[in-house]
Amino acid sequence: MSDGQDPMNAEGMAHTPPEGGVDTSHGPILYLENVSVSFDGFKALNELTLYVDDGELRCIIGPNGAGKTTMMDVITGKTRPDAGTVFFGQTLDLARLSEHEIASAGIWRKFQKPTIFLAHTVFENLELAMQADKGVWASLRACLSAEQRDRIDEVLALIGLIGQRGLRAQSLSHGQKQWLEIGMLLMQNPRLLLVDEPVAGMTHQEMDRTAELLTSLAGRHSVVVVEHDMDFVRSIARKVTVLHEGSVLAEGSMDQVQSDPRVIEVYLGA
Repeated sequence: MSDGQDPMNAEGMAHTPPEGGVDTSHGPILYLENVSVSFDGFKALNELTLYVDDGELRCIIGPNGAGKTTMMDVITGKTRPDAGTVFFGQTLDLARLSEHEIASAGIWRKFQKPTIFLAHTVFENLELAMQADKGVWASLRACLSAEQRDRIDEVLALIGLIGQRGLRAQSLSHGQKQWLEIGMLLMQNPRLLLVDEPVAGMTHQEMDRTAELLTSLAGRHSVVVVEHDMDFVRSIARKVTVLHEGSVLAEGSMDQVQSDPRVIEVYLGA
């Protein structure tokens, strides 16, 4: 999720989205322009410029230390850039917003390790995610409207867990736990979803299902996937961005970046 925790602030109340909404009428939904971040003299991002269109599924690849995690930290407000601009749509300056304000604006992040309520059922996890403006126990005691139940059922179908709705989350497979967390994020109706190495530790069957899930989200949501598994990236990629030493090294289709001599040298190998 946006900061590795549940979608509530310290008081247990949801934050109000910044005024103005997300204006994508004149361009991409995400702008990073000349963004630089340094840690003790090391440039994690070096004048990084990246644009993501509304409804796009973008894959980000690159060697360890290329700046992928720092890029997501900047987008979600965990790290402030030393220089450059970071905009969500035309009007929201992410560098001026808190992590919770950014989440409320519609940017949610899924970390590699799933963050779910293991002792609660699959259905209850989605219910809690939907009712993040209440305390945990108040949410579970609340009566759901027919519309809310329909929404949970819709997400259950989307993530392929209808048959597991009554199971405690701790009994799910690794892949199912990942899908459940994606479902919890979808309950927030994100405009932009950042997904970090979603298929690490999955079986081939789970990887195929994850590919179907993420592909199905494109169009309704903008999705940025950071991943090392090249077979998985090829199965979902429309456009791939390769990072190296904090900057964009190459960008294009999977075939284009895989045949780029620079990408082969620094990442894919001969």
